[in-house]
Amino acid sequence: MSFSAANLLVALQHADGQFPSGGFAFSQGLEASSSLAGKLGAFDFAGFVDTQIRHRWADADRVALVRSFRFAGDLEALAELDREVEASTFVEGLRSGSRRNGTALLTTHGRLGTKGAAAYRAMVRNGRASGHLAVVQGLVWQAIGLDEATAVAIGGYQMVASLATAAVRLGSIGAIDAQASIARALPEIEAAASRPVADDQALRSFTPLCEIAVAMHGASGQRLFSN
Repeated sequence: MSFSAANLLVALQHADGQFPSGGFAFSQGLEASSSLAGKLGAFDFAGFVDTQIRHRWADADRVALVRSFRFAGDLEALAELDREVEASTFVEGLRSGSRRNGTALLTTHGRLGTKGAAAYRAMVRNGRASGHLAVVQGLVWQAIGLDEATAVAIGGYQMVASLATAAVRLGSIGAIDAQASIARALPEIEAAASRPVADDQALRSFTPLCEIAVAMHGASGQRLFSN
């Protein structure tokens, strides 16, 4: 993979954790899984990340991102894919987190003037689309001129980096351990990203313990993250 300096800078901007996407409020089940370790089994951050890459991101979020990217701004096709993501995400806490993250990213790109973002945000507002994160990522990253491989890499990196940030905020690991965990995860992201995606590939995931934890977490008391 080769980049011009300009393309690399755009990729760095949109992969940066300071880019306003709303993801700081969500742990994607990490808080629930760690807090319920006594009921669901010992919690291991590295194992949690590995499970999320292999059994959620690689075959569900990554696939949705790639298919969205290839629609090249076709809003009706994106809305249909959005409905597929909604139907395939069984736990409400994860569905709502994905929708809220996606809506936040859409809102930011709408304000930045990214092609298609404001129109798709309007579809979300009137109930014609759900605005799931992976679908929105494909829409906006294609619109700003990233290539597909770079968009997928950013998606994988952001997923792992957001988990590491959540773990630090929860006190599960320190900042240095977080960076070491991200470094260990990068080859897994690269391996998953290299697998081909068919234009009509189904979305698949299997993270039952995480989903159970999120469902139980929704009925718990005070917590730091929404899921």
